[in-house]
Amino acid sequence: MTVRSSLAAQLKSRLRIPVMAGPMFIASTAELVIAQCRAGIIGAMPALNPRTTAALDADVARITAELQDCTVPFAINLVAHKSNDRLDADLAVIVKHRVPIVVLALAASPAIVAAVHSYGGLVFNDVISDRHARKCAEANVDGIIAVAAGAGGHTGDISPFALSAEIREWWTGLLILSGSIANGRSVLAAEVLGADLAYVGSPFLASDEANTQPEFKRMIVQCSAKDLMLTNCFTGVNASFLRPSIQANGLDPKHLQRAEGSGISIAGGGSNSRAWRDIWSAGQGIGAVKQSGPAKEYIDWLVCDYQRVRAELHLA
Repeated sequence: MTVRSSLAAQLKSRLRIPVMAGPMFIASTAELVIAQCRAGIIGAMPALNPRTTAALDADVARITAELQDCTVPFAINLVAHKSNDRLDADLAVIVKHRVPIVVLALAASPAIVAAVHSYGGLVFNDVISDRHARKCAEANVDGIIAVAAGAGGHTGDISPFALSAEIREWWTGLLILSGSIANGRSVLAAEVLGADLAYVGSPFLASDEANTQPEFKRMIVQCSAKDLMLTNCFTGVNASFLRPSIQANGLDPKHLQRAEGSGISIAGGGSNSRAWRDIWSAGQGIGAVKQSGPAKEYIDWLVCDYQRVRAELHLA
């Protein structure tokens, strides 16, 4: 067993279920990360959610203190794109607090990997293609997060069957699969496809600890895959948004247009924050979300559902 492949076993031994929470822009909070870890899955939050680097420093310090007696690690997501004007300052906070896991998005950065490895931290990188995964491997990341079709937020467009298979042809390290994973059967399916962990995000939009409006929580419970659409009009990158929230902002989903020459915008502390604050994103798995409530309640249900499916299939 290689050093990298042993990482999967080490992480899974600390979890109740092989799941990592997806860090959701604006929605994920320090409270949600703490609840996720205490309930037995890897909790995660974007560095940009606290509105300043000083606020991020305070949140990470609080998470670290609250989880001192918890064996489950947490993760902070860094947008590594050049337009993120907080990147260097936020990375300094991560190094200062020795954040256990750093999730990189929109770029692979050998410099960030080296900085996190300097204190023994782990780096996972979001990818939407095999080509991008290979670049991340060259940057010496510890884990690859395959963002497949159906994922919420900045989503992919390749089937999880194809994407996981292409990456697993050459990657023997930690693999995490994202895309419409919201119940125990889909977590098990991710493992069957070769992933070590499943990446679960959208169900937590309806959790009490999420920074989401009551109407947003209600929409997550009442909507399903048919209510979602892909567009690059709001952030410059394809993302999955709820049609009812687009319509509530006076826009016609059928006639959205991206400004000519516009690019990816992460400047000013947020990925076009209005798009994520007022026009809401989710993944295609939200049909499995039947109610809002504490994150622990959903995780407890997910664990039971996962164990039930394993028993049905006579798996140890």
